[in-house]
Amino acid sequence: MRETKSATLLRMLSVAAAALGLTAVGGRAMHIMEGYLPVPWAFGWMAVCLPFLAAGFLSIRKKVALNPRAKVLLAMCGAFAFVLSALKLPSAFGSCSHPTGVGLGAILFGPAAMVVLGLIVLLFQALLLAHGGLTTLGANVFSMAIVGPFVSFGLYALLKKAGCNRALAVFLAAALGDLATYVTTSVQLGVVYGNFLQYLTIFAVTQLPLAIAEGLLTVVVFNVLEKYARRELEDLAVL
Repeated sequence: MRETKSATLLRMLSVAAAALGLTAVGGRAMHIMEGYLPVPWAFGWMAVCLPFLAAGFLSIRKKVALNPRAKVLLAMCGAFAFVLSALKLPSAFGSCSHPTGVGLGAILFGPAAMVVLGLIVLLFQALLLAHGGLTTLGANVFSMAIVGPFVSFGLYALLKKAGCNRALAVFLAAALGDLATYVTTSVQLGVVYGNFLQYLTIFAVTQLPLAIAEGLLTVVVFNVLEKYARRELEDLAVL
């Protein structure tokens, strides 16, 4: 019965994401595209991600062993990130911006688990949607699946400890995790090609409203989960 509810919720997430009004477009995606980074930088970012991936696999194995019912929620978090990050909004100079969707999973399962889910999401997008690339996979994982989730998780934990309203904590965690991803990507491109502020300014135009929209959507989804999967959230010590 719980799996049926989860499947229904997953369809609701997809519809809600589409309701943001984002459409897939051509052009250079905000995931750093294939071949855009020099070889040393591409492999360097891959190497940086390896210890985080190892920690992520251990984290997922531990959480699933302790809470077998959490498997469906974990899959949903991956699907949520895939749907949102695959939707692109035109930005300046032929580039695109998009939500990341990693904040929800970071809040529920911790940032390490999202490194693994983020890798899977980015790999499938690179292979199936030509969104991002294989040579730039390490850089994209670092920005979207490491920096974003760690910012979201840390901020949510801090606000929760401070007694902040839960909805506000979820909103700020998701929105600022989204923005942290784009700041990181701007740094990654700026270090190689210069003009960090130019990259940051280009993406800020569309990313600021997207971050707000993602924060609001994450609050809605969290509220639904709190209603239909409260036991699982309690087992994960989220509530």
